[in-house]
Amino acid sequence: MTKTAPKGRPKGKTPYKRYFETPKDTEKGDGRLEHVKVRSKNQQNFTGDFIRMHDKTKKPRPLKAPAKAKEEQAETKPKKHPIPEELLKKYSRGEQVQPKGVKTRHFKEQQTRKEVYLEYATEQAARTELLLQETAGQLEADEGETTAEFRQAQIADNVDLQSSTKHFNLNMEFGPYQLRYTKNGRHLLLGGRRGHVAAFDWVTKRLHCEFNAMESIEDVQWLHVPTMYAVAQKSWVYFYDKKGTELHCIKRLNRVNRLDFLPYHFLLAAGNTAGYASWLDVSIGELVGNFNTGLGDIRLMRHNPRNGVLCIGGGRGVVSMWSPKVREPLAKLLCHSTAMTALAVDPKGQHLVTAGLDRAVKVWDIRMLVQDKPLTHFKLRLPANELDVSQRGMLALSQGTYLETYSDLLSGGGSGDGQRLPYIRQRCDAFVHGLRFCPYEDVLGVATAKGFQSLLVPGSGEPNFDALEDNPYETSKQRREHEVHALLEKIPPELITLDPHEITGVDAPTLQEKIDAKRKLFHLKAPRIKMNSRHKMKGRGGTANAARSKQIVKDAKRKEFIAEVREAKKEVIKQHIAKEGANGKAKAKAPRSVLDRFKPKPPKKQKT
Repeated sequence: MTKTAPKGRPKGKTPYKRYFETPKDTEKGDGRLEHVKVRSKNQQNFTGDFIRMHDKTKKPRPLKAPAKAKEEQAETKPKKHPIPEELLKKYSRGEQVQPKGVKTRHFKEQQTRKEVYLEYATEQAARTELLLQETAGQLEADEGETTAEFRQAQIADNVDLQSSTKHFNLNMEFGPYQLRYTKNGRHLLLGGRRGHVAAFDWVTKRLHCEFNAMESIEDVQWLHVPTMYAVAQKSWVYFYDKKGTELHCIKRLNRVNRLDFLPYHFLLAAGNTAGYASWLDVSIGELVGNFNTGLGDIRLMRHNPRNGVLCIGGGRGVVSMWSPKVREPLAKLLCHSTAMTALAVDPKGQHLVTAGLDRAVKVWDIRMLVQDKPLTHFKLRLPANELDVSQRGMLALSQGTYLETYSDLLSGGGSGDGQRLPYIRQRCDAFVHGLRFCPYEDVLGVATAKGFQSLLVPGSGEPNFDALEDNPYETSKQRREHEVHALLEKIPPELITLDPHEITGVDAPTLQEKIDAKRKLFHLKAPRIKMNSRHKMKGRGGTANAARSKQIVKDAKRKEFIAEVREAKKEVIKQHIAKEGANGKAKAKAPRSVLDRFKPKPPKKQKT
């Protein structure tokens, strides 16, 4: 059977040319075949030129450069300079987390990728130091002169106009005064012993509020924002806003002598005349710690910015360090053989400066409390009554109406040493009651019995600030955003310890004790219950009802016993955590009474 051609198609011809066909026109002279391009059906019978439309949005592909051109480009490209190790350590965020213990492959890769990002961020932060244009200046004296001879009037005449306006005096009649600067160094708060309170922007001299509380004021303190502050008045602590309106009265903080604020924990620390140390969480309005330190009247109190520990000086020359969740001091340091007169902590949390009635000033390394000897020890002519340390490590101290500053905290000096003279000397018109360096400014604020003085101390403040941390020029919108971020990143008071890096480790003994305590709960036997049922008349009670009532009582007693055991185990674990926080890695054992009470009974011997 032969296949007939379809209608309308001539015999021997096909409408499409195929690749494997070999017509005569496709053959070359040497007998080779030439490739035939197959066109679509609508282009076969078309005669003319095809026009292509080029898309202007698409960029043409760049031609590949030869190897020599690539080498020349690599040579001309500027190379990145190596970063010094000191800068990398300065901006480092700690040791890398090893992905060895991570179980799944996905989270291992995620952790490795995160470490790469952190390493890149550290390098970029170290390279940005080139953009820090401001440098810390310092006074330099000519031959035969010393910087201690320069007076404030001479310094103000030789600096620029903007810096010279930062030197001023305020004469007030309600002293002696206490002062506080905000964390960004823009606002100033003054509190007079006879009830005078004033808050203002000391750079522009714009007054926020001024009033008289009509009772004695012991201390003042800014809170987490420059629109709220606390005032320790005669009986209680009051909160005020920027306009001087009373917001709250905290009657649980009574007879307070000293106030301090922990900005990263939102805790207002207070010490009163009875020796009680208190911590108030201003974000929720609750006391997270309130107990008697046994030190008597608390007059010297500063917090360590590095770990949040409260340092309290006593009349026996001992500095004790406290945490709100531990009722015993975390550490004690014998600094002087006499009573202490002043106390200060470095803004970086590395050094502790103390002064006593023995006319000595000592600098201690807080990170190495094991060492018994101070880093620096020098003598004065009179006992120092006020101390403070600047951001650049300058030390300021006052002896009555006489004021001295030293350019280096560790180099020391002293009035009795003629070789190491002070950086700047100043005689005040009245007794000095308060002394604070202004953050990010070369200014030292001095509160006296007759008012306030702002002194110029070149080189004392940090010249470059991080706008995400402390911004002296922040707007109201930036302040609100910063407050929200700070609340979200608030550190709980349970993490206030001597070593802030303890949170990164795992406490294996405590974890094992928790596991053992859970296992022992299943092996404890409830005590036997002797139940003598009441005798009833015949027909009033049956054996089934008596057995049911006995079982109900046994189940209830068993539940009470298990709950009591769990509470006892929790107390054991809490005591262990408290003792471990106070004594380092000391192991705490449970009380004998608790363990003896819930000790499982030995199994009875079976008779053979």
